[in-house]
Amino acid sequence: MSTHYSIPELIDRTRLSAFQWRVFGLCFLVAILDGFDTQAIAFTGPSITQAFGLGPGALAPILTAGIVGMVLGAMTMGLMGDKFGRRPVIIGSVALFGLASLATAFAQTTDQILVLRFIAGLGMGGATPVVLSLAAEYGSAKHRGTIMTTVLLGLPAGAILGGLLAAKMLPTIGWQGIFAVGGIVPLLLMVVLIVALPESLYFLTRHRPVASRHKIEHIVTAITHSPLPANSTFSVPEMDVKTRVTSLFRGGLARNTVGIWTIYLFNWVAWFMFLSWLPTVLKATGLPVDQAPMGTVAVNAVFVLCAIPLSIMLPKVNTRLLLLALFLFGIVLCLGLANSGDNWTLVFILAGCAGLGIGGQQIVLNYMVAQAYPTALRATATGWAIALGRVGAIIGSASGGWFLEHGGPAGYYMALVVPLVIAASGLMIIRTQPGAQPAQAVAAH
Repeated sequence: MSTHYSIPELIDRTRLSAFQWRVFGLCFLVAILDGFDTQAIAFTGPSITQAFGLGPGALAPILTAGIVGMVLGAMTMGLMGDKFGRRPVIIGSVALFGLASLATAFAQTTDQILVLRFIAGLGMGGATPVVLSLAAEYGSAKHRGTIMTTVLLGLPAGAILGGLLAAKMLPTIGWQGIFAVGGIVPLLLMVVLIVALPESLYFLTRHRPVASRHKIEHIVTAITHSPLPANSTFSVPEMDVKTRVTSLFRGGLARNTVGIWTIYLFNWVAWFMFLSWLPTVLKATGLPVDQAPMGTVAVNAVFVLCAIPLSIMLPKVNTRLLLLALFLFGIVLCLGLANSGDNWTLVFILAGCAGLGIGGQQIVLNYMVAQAYPTALRATATGWAIALGRVGAIIGSASGGWFLEHGGPAGYYMALVVPLVIAASGLMIIRTQPGAQPAQAVAAH
């Protein structure tokens, strides 16, 4: 007589093993290098414009190409991950952005950099959702939210490391050296992933239960530290019924959808405009080019420091009021930056605080979606909201140079106020569900 195991129940009732921690650690390393390479163009932007004799606005197409690649990468690599497995797609994504970044170090024209940033974006955009899926599938329901939050923090952590490296080494190794590091290290990690990264148990059980039986048994044994009975069988829940996007506009949900899409779109406009252009703006204000990346370090450091406290307090507060407070804080910071001139102490304090006042909303928004939609629609609602956010990221990255050229640093900072005000107005439209449980909903995602 065979013994049957439900994979989700098995993971939920078993204490986290060293095998699972290895998976989480590898996912975190991928996120760190993803974050490093994503922000590499922001660190090196001032040096690239100087090397090629460009105006600040000429950097916009390069920034935009990377984000367009990330949007397409998230869409295509996610589908490939479902069809071919998480492991090969993660390894392929790391290889793609590693090779493209390494090739950027040898680029001779800005057109070559633009194409290579697009290719790198495919890998960077594709790695993040698949890495999160793998980490979530190996985490128990109790710890899944914390695990995913920690993996996500690898992105700003990578940006911080890149900013520190750029500040210290840019005068020595040049912008080409930054991209060389951003290419060689991921390729080394790729080798580690080939050896140490397992496939998703969910994927193996759902798609290849017979062909991968030995792999499934090996992974389950590594997690439980117990030998399996002979003729064991395994299962995972059936896929949920797919929800139509039009359902987001039915049953009284239309106003929630309009409000949430407005918030995602315009908050990401402000956030990516700020992240992508801050080093260039600081240089235009008079900061030495080798110190400009430290602005990005300050922003991401505050974002990381605030992420855990925010996630702890979210279930206990009104998320709509918290988001409103964050938007008002962000607006005040932008007004302060517009009037701070070259008072670098004040500039760096205000810019760092923007990691909370402009970026902190990213942590809260998933909770807002969880409150605004019934359980059956939360995944669809979150996916489409993030898609709108990516569009905002493209707009923000593309428009920053125009505002800097036409309004100078003060005009650039003032321009950030507009999307923040529009995003805050989206809060007025939303109705939240009184019985929502945001913590569990985020963990489920």
